[in-house]
Formats: sequence, C-alpha cells, structure tokens
Amino acid sequence: MEEKPKNLWKDVYNYQSHVTVSTSESEDVDEREVYMEDLEKRKQVYGICGECKEPGTGEYWCQSCNAKRFKDNFKNWTSGNKIIDEFIQQSQLNAVHIKKFLEWIPFEKFQNITYIAEGGFEWIRVKNCKCVLKSLKNSSNISSDFLNEIKSYLQIYLVDIIECYGITQDPNTREYMMVLYYCHNGDLRNYLNISEDYITYGEKIVKLRQIARGLLDIHNAGKVHKDFHSGNILFTGVPFISDLGMCQPANKEQTVKEEGIYGVLPYMAPEVLRGHQYTKAADIYSFGIMMNEFHSEEIPFNDIPHDEFLAMKICKGLRPKISEDIPKLLADLIMKCWDAEIKNRPTTKVLFKILDKWNNEINDRENRQNSEIYSQAIECDKIGEKNFENRSNENKSKNFQTHPQAIYTSRLLNYKNLPKQ
Repeated sequence: MEEKPKNLWKDVYNYQSHVTVSTSESEDVDEREVYMEDLEKRKQVYGICGECKEPGTGEYWCQSCNAKRFKDNFKNWTSGNKIIDEFIQQSQLNAVHIKKFLEWIPFEKFQNITYIAEGGFEWIRVKNCKCVLKSLKNSSNISSDFLNEIKSYLQIYLVDIIECYGITQDPNTREYMMVLYYCHNGDLRNYLNISEDYITYGEKIVKLRQIARGLLDIHNAGKVHKDFHSGNILFTGVPFISDLGMCQPANKEQTVKEEGIYGVLPYMAPEVLRGHQYTKAADIYSFGIMMNEFHSEEIPFNDIPHDEFLAMKICKGLRPKISEDIPKLLADLIMKCWDAEIKNRPTTKVLFKILDKWNNEINDRENRQNSEIYSQAIECDKIGEKNFENRSNENKSKNFQTHPQAIYTSRLLNYKNLPKQ
C-alpha cells in the first residue's frame, strides 16, 4: 500500500497573497518595486519545511524537497517526446511555487470532451473539474511558439493570469495541447451579457483593479501581452487574463513582417497599426478600450466594418464613444489610457495604483463619503440601475449584435502608410 504523504508544512502568520517582481533590466528603478513584500520576506513568511527545516520558496512549497520527489517520479511517466519530457521535468525541478510546474496528463484521463472553438476544448474529469485544452496548429512537430506560450505561464505570477496545469496530446491528430484552467462565465463580453443583476461601478473597479494587477505582473516579468482585448479577459467570479500566445519580452527587438501584424483591430494602438515597436504602452491602450467596453457594456466599433478605413480613423484619433453616465474620473482615466501620445498614457504601475486607491476608498465605510470616486459612482449607479431595470432581455441582446464585417478574433492585418493624428 502506498504510504500517505505527510504534511511537511507548519502554519505561518503574515500570509502574503500577492507579490510582483520585475526581471526586466530595462525597467526604471521605480518600476521594479515589489508591491506587497520583497522577495526575501516572501521566503520567510511562507513557512518552514517539516522535512529539511528550510524556509519555503513559495506558497506551502519547498523547492528542494519537491524537486527530489519529482525527479524520483520521472521514471513513471513519459510523453513519448524527449523535448516535451525535458521541458516538463525542468519546470518541476525549478518550481518555486505550487502553480509553477507542469505535468504530463495522458489524454485518456479526460472525459466528456466538447469542442468549443478553434484552439480550445472543454473537458470534465473526476469531481466535476473543468479545464480547457488549447492546441496550436502543427504542434505535432513541437514548435517554439507552443513552448514559448507555456513558458510565459511559468514566468509570470499567476494570481490574475489563467493557470496552465500541464500538457497532453490528442492521440488522433497527434497535436499537443495545453491544459488550462476553465472559466465558466466565459470572456468579458459573455460575462456582461449573461449578468442578471446590475453591476455597480464599485464592482467594476474591483475587477478592473484585478485585471490591471495581472497586466502589471506581465509587465513586471519583463513582457508585453500583445493581444490584450475583451476576448482574452475570462471570468469565473473574478477576472483572469488569458492567451499568452503572443506574449514576449518587452525589450526584444522586433520588426513588422512584410505580411503584417496580428491582433483585434479595435483594441490595437495606432502606433502598432503603423508598424512601430509593440511596447507596454500599447497594452495600456488596449486596456483603455477594454475598460470603456466594461463600463459602457457596448462592443467597440461593433456597427462598422473592421477594415483599413477604420484603421485610418483610429490613427487620426477616432475612439469608441464614452457614455455620459459613467463617473468622470473613470472617463478621464480611459482617455489617458488610449491617448495617441505614448508619453501621456499611464504606466501599468500608475494604472494599478489609481484603481487600487479608488477600490480602497469605495470600500472604506467610515471615510468614503469624502471620496470623489465614491460620490461619482453612487450618482452614476442610480442612473445605471434605472436603465438596467427598464431594459428588456431582448433589447439587451440587441446591444451585442455586430456588423458582419466586425471581427473580434485575432487575425493578420496588413495596412500600409497609415496617417498620424
């Protein structure tokens, strides 16, 4: 009979739920600040291993002891591919956190597989746990793109990023797949569409703060997302950033290929459309578009074709309409995020701090009456609640109808000689 693993962890105080650490050499010193605790304190507060008596290096995690267990288990599994085996093994040997290692998961472990869309499947396993299987085309011949996306999940702190559990392989197509956390409320657009209750501005600020924190984690890891839009913001009850397929180092030199660039046109910064370097500021622009969509609950540019003419208008300064019924402070932040001038957009750190401050003010019951954002949110909620009550389900659905040439999935775009504002 297999011996039951013993509990190696003692209870600890000062539990820390979130840390962001930058690894980018190009960041300003300001940008390298750790928001909750520094890394050394993190090691001290997570606990003492009951076996080796060393401080943990992650949440309830002893890196050295677990690495030994993983290594001892290498002989019990194989993907059948040396590159995949070594990739998974390295993730296990180097894991410093419970969410920072991968597993090889045999395909026969999955049950009730249902096709969702190109790139993903849903499956249900024991205890009704749902996950998504995401495949990349031609991954039967292991590609750097496939491995690079998985590496991104290992390199970024995962509180607000979708977790990758491991890798599997479809026995029929021979394509490899990532096994990802499943969000039952779908993306931002679906979350808004299925909501049966009015979502207050206080609730929206809470969720925007979490999304901003996830983007900050990506940027503090020295990366840019490059495909940030509402379709890649997924919800359970809380939001998660997904799809790190285009995520890459922020300081990596890149040139726009002759065939064009990839993305969802309404969310792409004008400088990117013109073929310039993709920066963290371009992610902030996309955040502004998503933020306005969250508040207005209307899809950006949903009533017009997403073509070169729209790209030209965006470069000349066209932006989605901002509702008159949202708090002015939020409207001002949206406009700063999508400003045509990169230097006028807030950094991710500043964006997070603003939303964090507003969230604290709204939830401070004793002092929030003196808060400008709280006062504005309360007034706008009165209007929003009344509009929500008066809007039938039929009318609500109509708000989400789109032009047949409005495309909200990432695709190749190839526009030349776009104008400046």
